[in-house]
Amino acid sequence: MKLKAFFFEILPITTFFIIAQYQSIIIAALISSLFSLIVLITFYFVEKRIAKFQIFSITLSGLLSILAFLYNEEIFVKIKPSIYNGLFSIVLLGGLLYKKPMMKQFFGSQFFLTEQTWFLLSLRWGLFFGFLTIANEFIWRNYSTEEWVFVKVFILFPLVGIFMLAQLPLTLRGRIKKD
Repeated sequence: MKLKAFFFEILPITTFFIIAQYQSIIIAALISSLFSLIVLITFYFVEKRIAKFQIFSITLSGLLSILAFLYNEEIFVKIKPSIYNGLFSIVLLGGLLYKKPMMKQFFGSQFFLTEQTWFLLSLRWGLFFGFLTIANEFIWRNYSTEEWVFVKVFILFPLVGIFMLAQLPLTLRGRIKKD
């Protein structure tokens, strides 16, 4: 991963954490959503493509942030990770029931992998997103907003990166050489 790409990926979550320290998580979510949109536009101009999951994520984040602002309810911010991760878990695991590796649908134009690798990645990520959904639901329902923000930024977000790195050996073994 390029250092510049990594910086842009962590910019929205970093913005969310910093602003949440001084403002409400609703304001932090709105500004973080705006930064996510800026990152998406920047990547589009650099790479001339946008991943479907990025559009979904930013749209969901933006809508829930706006609802949180309009109704002045933090719950819309807190359930966003549950909705996002839960839907991805359902899509990835549901695709496996129909013998369709959905990870290939999301990343097939970026990575050229064997069908078995796509199936394994879909299973692993589907289960992981399920775990993240359950973890988020448990945390926001049982801990304070400040504790939820801390866990989201310093535990769950890094855990996604660690899990992604843990999938690298499988991904590298499953590569197909492009003609």
